[in-house]
Amino acid sequence: MSTIRRPPMRAADYEDAKRIARHGSTDERAALARRADMAPELLFYLAADRDSDVRVAVAANGQTPPQADRLLADDADERVRAALARKIAALAPQLDPNSQDRLQKLTAETLARLVRDTAVQVRAAIAEVVKSMPDAPRDLVLALAQDTEIPVAGPVLELSPLLSTEDLLALVHAPPGPETVSAIARRPHLNETVSDAIAQTANSPAITALLRNRSAQIREATLDALIARASEHVEWHEPLVHRPHLSARAARALSTIVAEHLVQALATRPDLDPATAEFLRRQVVKQIAWGTPPVPTHRSDLPLPVDAFAAAGELKSRGRLTEAHLLAAADRGEVRMVAAMLARAADVALSVVERAANLRSAKGLVALCWKAGFSMRAAASVQGLLGRLPPDAILAAPAGTWPLSEEEMRWHIAFLAREGAAAQRQQGSVPPAMQPASG
Repeated sequence: MSTIRRPPMRAADYEDAKRIARHGSTDERAALARRADMAPELLFYLAADRDSDVRVAVAANGQTPPQADRLLADDADERVRAALARKIAALAPQLDPNSQDRLQKLTAETLARLVRDTAVQVRAAIAEVVKSMPDAPRDLVLALAQDTEIPVAGPVLELSPLLSTEDLLALVHAPPGPETVSAIARRPHLNETVSDAIAQTANSPAITALLRNRSAQIREATLDALIARASEHVEWHEPLVHRPHLSARAARALSTIVAEHLVQALATRPDLDPATAEFLRRQVVKQIAWGTPPVPTHRSDLPLPVDAFAAAGELKSRGRLTEAHLLAAADRGEVRMVAAMLARAADVALSVVERAANLRSAKGLVALCWKAGFSMRAAASVQGLLGRLPPDAILAAPAGTWPLSEEEMRWHIAFLAREGAAAQRQQGSVPPAMQPASG
């Protein structure tokens, strides 16, 4: 264990330092504790100082003797233990708990104690120091990776070169914490085996992180499988569209489920062949009429498209048709998806929502949000997005109230249902999937 030992202090300096250690001000004692030429016995004395700022300086000083470090490992102040953890973690590659050297063994025991510290700040300090070390003790890295707190586990999960594929797979299959898999998904140059394991989980945030990790290696078949599930996970759409390597088949499949602005992004990718780019441009034109789902394709090598109304129905059947999901889709400008979610949640035909939007009916859209069980926050967002209403035309009300009476809202819903049905009759028969529910 190599700590740099400075030449001993001159006698006059030593006596002066003793005086400051005993009677100096807090700032003077802290400055003394930071000196690189401080005598070890004075640092040991200052390790019990009444002021934690002084003890922090002692803990960070590389000249502090291991016996004093061991005392500081039990200090009541987390800042002291964190400063000590950073210092000793930097020595980790040199430490051998089985060493016959008494001082090295004591330092290794101090580090082991800090790894088990109850304070996240202390354990995280160690993780930050060793996260990229190629020669850190492997047992130490594994202990940190298995920590339940992401400030501790995250740095090594994302960056440590000592974690093998087998280590990562074990953590994916039995994650110690809720964010463990997401941290692994952010590792640079993640290999296909681990990416496959993450993609097969039900952990949507981790899959989102994986898709956003542009250096992660993801098999084409794995991407296809994720696209097939993506109608339920709008949070995957943008990172899927921007994956660095995307086949023409995947691009076409994505164009049937993502929002218009993302289809536009797909159409401008330079790595797609001209025929696929032209297909995507046609999809953009089709989606400009926001209520019209993309025209189905019957090619055997492409999955059938999932329109917004069907996707919203699937969300409802899974109990995931929530106001939070609707607001998230509205924030992304996904007009078709918001309209479909509102129709499904309110248990009305999509034509009813379309009619309210075409009429730019603030009252009608508020009534539909009320029937859907959403709040006025959602109603304000829906009025702006579907009704294209300026801020001064949006109906508002204090939290927990509505700007219309229940009788008025029921009237508007009935009116829109009649108008929507009439519009559908003019266009042709109403598809069964879009008929309003009975009752």
